Amino acid sequence: MSTTYRTRQVGDVEIFYREAGPADGPAVVLLHGFPTASHMFRDLMPILASGYRVIAPDLPGFGNTIAPPRSQFDYTFDTLAWIVDAFLEAMQLDRYVLYIFDYGAPIGLRIASKHPERVAAIVSQNGNAYLEGFGNSWSIWQAYWREPTAAHREACRASLSPDTIRNWQYFDGSDRARVSPDGYTLDIAYMARPGRIEIQLDLILDYRSNVALYPVFQAYLREHRPPLLAAWGRKDAHFVPAGALAFRTDVPDAEINFVDAGHFALETHATEIGALMLSFLGRILTQRQN
Repeated sequence: MSTTYRTRQVGDVEIFYREAGPADGPAVVLLHGFPTASHMFRDLMPILASGYRVIAPDLPGFGNTIAPPRSQFDYTFDTLAWIVDAFLEAMQLDRYVLYIFDYGAPIGLRIASKHPERVAAIVSQNGNAYLEGFGNSWSIWQAYWREPTAAHREACRASLSPDTIRNWQYFDGSDRARVSPDGYTLDIAYMARPGRIEIQLDLILDYRSNVALYPVFQAYLREHRPPLLAAWGRKDAHFVPAGALAFRTDVPDAEINFVDAGHFALETHATEIGALMLSFLGRILTQRQN
């Protein structure tokens, strides 16, 4: 099943998205994270497209989505969630599975909390919603959250460098021989586009709003108990395995699986994660129909 590449206008934002699978299949929405874009799903989409309509947008400020500059657009997680929600409505999706990764987690959980009736299931791949999930690598960002000074903003700039993207994001915890250069090379190129660094620094600061909403996300999970699969890179130094296990606090029957990978688990384990998803979704969606 081939993947198509399209755009859809949402307000002032031209959303670029990938789509694959049957138009009448159950919808699976893939939400990427930092510092990447929908290309991170290039190996997963063909696996899921055998029976699902798979849609993966690029967030504003990422990839090939075209959004206004910082002076004309509020680059916050609230805004990104609003844009994605409006995009899903424009796509006429009233029921979908959410795949949440990294930044995609607080965006997807904002949408799920607003529209619980629309969420058929959640798949979290290193997508955090608990304080237990934070590793030891967050100290520089957390200092910026506490004191948003120019010096702390400057210290966060190193998180956006090519070496950090390559070594800290992609290689750490993974078998380097299995990590294709395609992903990190493209992310580095996207980051080099005019204005992208400052946009990302704005989002780093606003990440504190996600932590403040963790109780809201957890209340949604506890009240609505969406079927939940965590497919987690066990060697992720940023969102550690405790974050996956914490989902059972609010969704006791959450299915937790670990793969031998770091943060970008799809780079090396798309086949394994795809198989977990097909098994999980096959069971869950069949149960909901009966």
